[in-house]
Formats: sequence, C-alpha cells, structure tokens
Amino acid sequence: MKFAAIATASLLAITGTPAMADEAQLARGKELFMTKAVPACSVCHVMADAGSVGTIGPNLDELKPDTARILKVLNEGMGAMPSFKASLSSADMEAVAAYVVKSTSK
Repeated sequence: MKFAAIATASLLAITGTPAMADEAQLARGKELFMTKAVPACSVCHVMADAGSVGTIGPNLDELKPDTARILKVLNEGMGAMPSFKASLSSADMEAVAAYVVKSTSK
C-alpha cells in the first residue's frame, strides 16, 4: 500500500498530472468544482468543461495549471482564494486537480 502511494506521488512529481485519474475520480472532481466545494470553484473561475464563467479567479482554460500548482493553491489559498485544507480531504483535492488538468489540457 505504501509503495503504491509513493509510486503515485513520484509519477505526479515527474509528470505534473494525476497518475491514475479514473472516471469516478474525474466525476467527483467535476462535482466538487461545480457545486460541492464551499465556495464552489465555478463561482470564481472560467472553465469551459464546467460551463463556468467566474470573473474573480484566473481563467483556468488559459492558465492550464498542473496538478502540483492546483494542490498547492487548494492547500494554501492564494489572493482572494481561500485554502480548502479544512473543508476538502486530500482525495477530494486530488479529484479536483485531476478534473481541472484533464479539462484544461484538451
């Protein structure tokens, strides 16, 4: 079990993308992005796949952030964006990151 976590983290560090983003993880990430995170990411960010047109945060389709950057900002916050460390689990943050990376890399 520890080996799998280490291997996944290593691949993430090398590639900047989720190692094994499956459909369930991507669906969870989209749900969190659109409505379930508080505040929902879609309120502030533009991202075509989510149909979001927020004007507070950066346009994620243009920024195309990698997984490491998304996880850092979700954990620490940045500018007007709060930290989600207290409200989202690590798995939820990884799901959001996987969804954003996949959606913006099209």
